[in-house]
Amino acid sequence: MPPLTPRFLTLADVAEVLNVTVRQVYALVRSGDLRGIQIGGRGQWRIEAVELEDYISRQYARTDALEHDTSDDDVTSDR
Repeated sequence: MPPLTPRFLTLADVAEVLNVTVRQVYALVRSGDLRGIQIGGRGQWRIEAVELEDYISRQYARTDALEHDTSDDDVTSDR
């Protein structure tokens, strides 16, 4: 029986999950923030589902750290 979720996702699949553009996903892959592999003669990119989940987890941790840092400041306005 095949898995319910594919092991590899296209850039368009990842863009849909993250609700961003394919160009933004491509930039994440090229920068190394999101790990991917190139396959085939045309160099099509594929992102392993576990790599996407790892990226999302890292972004949550980064956001939590930023929120913790800003909560230490004495901020009295929204500016």
